[in-house]
Amino acid sequence: MRNYFFLLFLLTTVCFSHAQVIPMREQAKVIDEILADRFNNLLPVLMERNGIDMWIVISREYNEDPVIRTMLPSTWISARRRTIIVFYNNPEKKVFEKLAIARYNVGENIKAEWDMTKFPNQWDALLNIITTRNPKKIGINTSTHHNQADGLDVTDYNELMQKMPAAFKSKVVSAENLAVNWLETRTEREMQIYPQLVYATRKIIEEGFSEKVITPGITTTDDVVWWFREKIRSMGYDTWFHPSVSVQRNDPQNFEHLRSFSNRPKDDVIQPGDLLHVDIGITYLRLNTDVQEHAYILRPGETEVPKSIRDAFTKANRLQDILTSQFKQGKTGNQILADALAQAKKENIEAVIYTHPLGFHGHAAGPTIGMWDQQNGVPGAGDFPMNFRTAYSIELNAASDIPEWKKSIRIMLEQDGYFDENSFRYIGGRQKEIYVVPRMNKNVGN
Repeated sequence: MRNYFFLLFLLTTVCFSHAQVIPMREQAKVIDEILADRFNNLLPVLMERNGIDMWIVISREYNEDPVIRTMLPSTWISARRRTIIVFYNNPEKKVFEKLAIARYNVGENIKAEWDMTKFPNQWDALLNIITTRNPKKIGINTSTHHNQADGLDVTDYNELMQKMPAAFKSKVVSAENLAVNWLETRTEREMQIYPQLVYATRKIIEEGFSEKVITPGITTTDDVVWWFREKIRSMGYDTWFHPSVSVQRNDPQNFEHLRSFSNRPKDDVIQPGDLLHVDIGITYLRLNTDVQEHAYILRPGETEVPKSIRDAFTKANRLQDILTSQFKQGKTGNQILADALAQAKKENIEAVIYTHPLGFHGHAAGPTIGMWDQQNGVPGAGDFPMNFRTAYSIELNAASDIPEWKKSIRIMLEQDGYFDENSFRYIGGRQKEIYVVPRMNKNVGN
């Protein structure tokens, strides 16, 4: 079977192509151009909005703050020794500075500002910058509810505060909101690129959920999982999590959330009549996708998905519409969740919503809109307000009874979208019909 699977992968890799992945050198150029735009045009606005005129980001090599990872130049794989970056914004004087208390420039955007002959100690060099600028508020990356905004480790925090003059200690505040805003906000250039990622992800699913990859009675779910991994790598993308493929079928086993993750069989042989589900995401140019879709394995004599399953899928599409209709600037994730679930209940949809922000991270910073085991709201992260120019994985499921199976199934969908001043939109469309395996040739009669 493994030789069969390997040959199948080679054949489909040769036969299938997507939008071009640019060479590594060109990727680096694009990443650095986007980063310069974010530093020079986005960050000053965010700092002024949050009332923080100095933001200090500190990391040591291989223990990187999640924020600093998004600020390093394309050719830096990690921070170097202790890397300290300071952003200072004074709108009244029209001053915006990007400074590195480091031995060398942090790429082209952030110049080194450490005179080691004058300040042999790195902390003293930092304190010189603080005292000469005399900021009103000094933001540091500490956060209770947003893990990406909590990147300042205890050692660096303790050393910083021990060195900080008493007059400035009271000015030190959490940069939680600023850090989240930096991570969640997508620029115009990023949104020109993002559709390629989403289209590529969905095309990979479309191919993986086809007769090119799946032979019922032979191919296992784990075969398809590893085909996805190999396919993503062969195209020049990365993935930020291991894909999953699961089955719902006409058997006594009911759907459980944990079965979709840790408890599903790894080598489940795919059979006619199975409803397949996949969860994959790719990484490209520092952006991430996160997509879940479904396929149905036709039984002998069938030419389409059974109506009961099609109706279940339509109900899940409706739940997506209910959720995204609640998106509004300033509305918290918990408010959106409560209002969407209330409307779903009115429409007799058995719903579970667990939607999350998307961007530099797969499970990104911003308003959490439910978790599968927290449908009454998520304290902290769910209280964060929704902002314009932010991206989300619209992740949810809707349960439906399948009479011929004598049990319920759940249609589990995840599609990537973007919310701005105009409205919400899906970045690369969304699945509105279940894939069938094999694809039916309409020119061939039965």
